[in-house]
Amino acid sequence: MSMTRIEQPEDVPAAFQAAWNAHDMAAFGRLFDDDATFVNRFGHYVRGVEAIVAMHTPIHSTIYSDSTLSNELIDVVPIAEGAVVIHFWSRLSAGAAHPAGPHQVDTLILAVLKKQDEQWLIKALENVTLTNPRTGEVVLRGQ
Repeated sequence: MSMTRIEQPEDVPAAFQAAWNAHDMAAFGRLFDDDATFVNRFGHYVRGVEAIVAMHTPIHSTIYSDSTLSNELIDVVPIAEGAVVIHFWSRLSAGAAHPAGPHQVDTLILAVLKKQDEQWLIKALENVTLTNPRTGEVVLRGQ
């Protein structure tokens, strides 16, 4: 996969989805600033693009090797010159490689983007699983 330049913030969800679905962790890493932070849906925090790639590489060769994401932009909120916050929905469809078998999980992603060298990079990202607040049970959007 060639290096993807994110020219508009609203392109990040599609680029994130494409890198994930190709299981191309080098392309995934290029979406992030060198010193970016990432909080996954289980609350695991890492800092730096190398740590972000290292967190995702093992799962893409095992439990998520046949998974796909489907992302949908919610909004882009400018916060300063060359800086925005974006929110997007993300539906993970895990396949047969996952120990729990094929299933889907919806999450809401918040990302802070920074413009540098005429492209946008993710500076911070947090991913939250949609759950029933009373039971903690995972729920899908629209259900």
